[in-house]
Amino acid sequence: MELTHLDEQNKPKMVDVSDKQNTTRIATASGMIQVGKVAFESVMANNTKKGPVLQTAVIAAISGAKRTSDLIPMCHPLMLTSVKTDIEELPDLPGFKLSVTAKLQGQTGVEMEALTGVSIGLLTIYDMLKAIDKSMIISNIQLEEKTGGKSGDFRR
Repeated sequence: MELTHLDEQNKPKMVDVSDKQNTTRIATASGMIQVGKVAFESVMANNTKKGPVLQTAVIAAISGAKRTSDLIPMCHPLMLTSVKTDIEELPDLPGFKLSVTAKLQGQTGVEMEALTGVSIGLLTIYDMLKAIDKSMIISNIQLEEKTGGKSGDFRR
């Protein structure tokens, strides 16, 4: 098996995608954060010391998706054409499920951008609520689906 991120001298390299065709590529990822009841109620009442938690998490998720190549060494800098987010309130957990969909016209996929967006968004929720609840659990960060590119489509 050929490792795509190593050259002939076994040195790390970024994959050359210049010969790949531009196609529409879309990826959706999701993840969850479980919080304590008091923290959940504080978010729902918009009564936290650091401000609007969910709105800030959305901005952080978008920013995280856009900055993926700054964080993951072998990721290409991409011109995303869209980053959409959705936060589902889970009162029975209690907690939240964050989904991020990244889209572009390009030569490489956007799975890492969607996954990074979810990760940064959930970490932002943790940061904004840690004064209320240090027992929060971030879990189930996963690719839900992707379309476009040589490897084809994927749906969980």
